[in-house]
Amino acid sequence: MRFFSTVLAALAVAHSASAVDVQKSVIVSFPSETTDDVVNRAKDDIRKAGGIITHEYQLIKGFAAKAPQKILETVSAWSAEFNAVIEEDQVVEISSSNGH
Repeated sequence: MRFFSTVLAALAVAHSASAVDVQKSVIVSFPSETTDDVVNRAKDDIRKAGGIITHEYQLIKGFAAKAPQKILETVSAWSAEFNAVIEEDQVVEISSSNGH
């Protein structure tokens, strides 16, 4: 009986470890007419969920963040009415088609 309790406990630990939300690096942007309150709400929601704001943009209304996937889905859902765009932050490269 003790063996089964140990196995059950080990499975519970393994399950909770796999349930940890994956952190994603994203860029969140809003149309220029969006109020600061909406942008600040998005940043606050991300911070409350354990995410961090890594950069606040000046030329566009938006920010970069590293945040759990679940909160990004939540922010995406409520901010859709404000036409927010949440996209993965990634490196973009330009290469010529003639091999130079």
